[in-house]
Amino acid sequence: MIKIYHNNRCSKSRCGLEILEKSGKSFEIIKYLEDTLSAKTLKDIITLLKIKPIDLVRKNEAIWKENYKNKILTDTQIINAMAENPKLIERPIIINGNKAVIGRPPELILDIL
Repeated sequence: MIKIYHNNRCSKSRCGLEILEKSGKSFEIIKYLEDTLSAKTLKDIITLLKIKPIDLVRKNEAIWKENYKNKILTDTQIINAMAENPKLIERPIIINGNKAVIGRPPELILDIL
């Protein structure tokens, strides 16, 4: 089943959700700010995205700037920071089987549907 890791306050995430709704395919909405993700889940998502953990971080968030910016962090420390502070996770993330994409721009979602 298709999954979207969604934050309704984010315009890109809302656009991603609209693309999924228009596709007519079944999908699950995961509100990751409410149902926080474990470090293991984040690691699995990062593997599917084929990116480095730092590439999933929203570096303009105050939490990042105040606590992590300019520090040398391991991948595990970055993943743990996102698990502890889900606002740091880039969004939306869409997973379809063994394919995943960050919907920025939202049209990238079409590549995995």
